[in-house]
Amino acid sequence: MSTATPRAQFHQKNLRQPAQHAAVENQLHYERHRPEETTLYRLVQEHIGTFFAQVETETGSGLPDFVKDEFEAFLECGILAHGFLRLRCSSCAHEKLVAFSCKRRGFCPSCGGRRMAQTAAHLVDHIIPRVPVRQWVLSLPIPLRYLLAAHPRLITPVLQVIRRAISTFLIKQAGLKRSEAQTGAITLIQRFGSAANLNIHLHCLVLDGVYRVQNGAAEFHSARSPTAEQLQSLLSQIIQRIMKALTRNGALIEEEGMSYLAEMETDAALSPLQSAACTYRIALGRRAGQKVLTLKTAPTQNVQPQPDKKYCVNAHGFSLHTGVRCAMNQRKKLEHLCRYITRPAIANERLTLNGTGQAVLTLKTPYRDGTTHIVMSPLEFMQRLAALVPRPRLNLIRFHGVLAPNAKLRPKIIPGEKKGKNSPSDANDDAQYPPVSVRISWARLLKRVFDIDIEHCPHCGGDMKIIAAIVEKAAITKILDHLGLPARAPPRAPAQIFDPFEPT
Repeated sequence: MSTATPRAQFHQKNLRQPAQHAAVENQLHYERHRPEETTLYRLVQEHIGTFFAQVETETGSGLPDFVKDEFEAFLECGILAHGFLRLRCSSCAHEKLVAFSCKRRGFCPSCGGRRMAQTAAHLVDHIIPRVPVRQWVLSLPIPLRYLLAAHPRLITPVLQVIRRAISTFLIKQAGLKRSEAQTGAITLIQRFGSAANLNIHLHCLVLDGVYRVQNGAAEFHSARSPTAEQLQSLLSQIIQRIMKALTRNGALIEEEGMSYLAEMETDAALSPLQSAACTYRIALGRRAGQKVLTLKTAPTQNVQPQPDKKYCVNAHGFSLHTGVRCAMNQRKKLEHLCRYITRPAIANERLTLNGTGQAVLTLKTPYRDGTTHIVMSPLEFMQRLAALVPRPRLNLIRFHGVLAPNAKLRPKIIPGEKKGKNSPSDANDDAQYPPVSVRISWARLLKRVFDIDIEHCPHCGGDMKIIAAIVEKAAITKILDHLGLPARAPPRAPAQIFDPFEPT
C-alpha cells in the first residue's frame, strides 16, 4: 500500500496526462477547507468544557440542549475523522475526499456561507418576480431585541403589524384601493451585528409596487418612492401598533402612559447571555456586567458613511431604512443583497488571537466613534456564540402577500423556468437563469458564487462521481491512515474551573 501523501498521489497520476492538465490548470478547483486550523475552531475546541462548566456554576443551570448540540456539531463539521464522501474521476481515477458538514444555523461560517448562497439563489430564481424590489430595514430598541430573542413567538405579531403598514402604504403610493391591489414581501430575520452582538432586526424585501388582477392576468403597478415625511409618519404608526400588539400578547405592561417589559418565564442559563449580548456587555465571570473592551482609532466623520437621510428615519430607538432598491433587470444586484442579508454571523478572516490569547474581532465597518475591534477573553467570546444560536424550528424567513406559499396569485408571478444556454455565473443582468432544481446542489453553488468547479477533475477535466459515503470508524481510520491524514478528531481541552485569561 502506497504511503505517498494525497498531493503526491495526485501529481503521480497527473504525469500520465500532461495535455489534459494544461487545459484545466487555469481553472479554480475545490480544496477542502480545514476548520481545525481556524481561530474560531481552536477557541471552541479549547474552551467548550470550561464554558459549559462556567455557565452551570454561575447560573445554577446548564445551557439548553439545542445550544450544546450547536457547539458539538460545529466541532465535527468538516473534520474527516467524523466521516466523508469519496469522489473519483471517471477518466484518470483521481480521488478527493469531502467531509460532512453540520448544517447548523448558529455560528458555523462554512455552513452559514453555504446556506447564504443557497437561500439567495433560491429566492432570485424561484420566488422573487422580475419587478422592482426595495429593501425595508427595521431596527429595534435594545429591550425589544432581547424580548424577541428570549420569546421568538412574538416575532410573528410584530411582523404582521409591519407587513400591514407597509402594504397599505404601497397601495396608496400606487394610487389604488386596498380591495383591488395585492402586495408581496419576504422578511429575512437577522439576529446579529458585526460585533457578534445579539441584534434582532428585520430585512424586508418588498416588491416596490402592487399587483392588480384584471381579466385573469396579474398586472404590476409601480409605487412612488417614499419621502422622508412619509417614512417618519409610517414609522410612528408602526411603533404605536407594535407596542399595542406586544401589550395584547402580555409582553408589555402599560401604566400611566408608560410601557415596560412584563415579567415572563425565561431560560435561567441562556437569558443572561442573550441580555448581555444585546447590550455589548459581559454576562459571566469576574467582569460580569462590564462593557467589552474595544480598540479605537481617532473618531472621524468619514469612518462610517452617513445613510441617505431621505430614506432613513429614527424615533424612540427604532429606525427605518429604505434606501436600497433593485430595478427589475438588476437580478445580480438582488442576489448580492440577499447574500448580504443571509451571511454568516462569524467570518473566520475577521477573528484572530492577540499575544495574550484574547479573541479579537474586527468590525466589518468601523463605528462612528472610531471603534475598529472588539476584544474579549475566550470565555466571553463563547458567551456571545451561545447567544447567537437560534431556537429549533424558528423560521428565519417569512413570506407575505402574493409571495406566501398558498397565495393564489403566486404561481402566476414567480419566475418561470425557461431554457437557456448561459450559465448563472456568466449570465448578464437581463438574462434569464437556466432551469435549476429548487434545492440547488453544493457543486452548483460553488460554481455560481465563487466560480469553483468541483464536478470536474482538476487534472484531466473528467467528471467527478461520488463512489461511497464513509461513516464507519474502521473504514475512516483505514483510508485516512493510508493517505497520511489525521484519523482522529482534534482533542478537546479538559474543563477548567477558572478563566486563565482574566486578571486575578
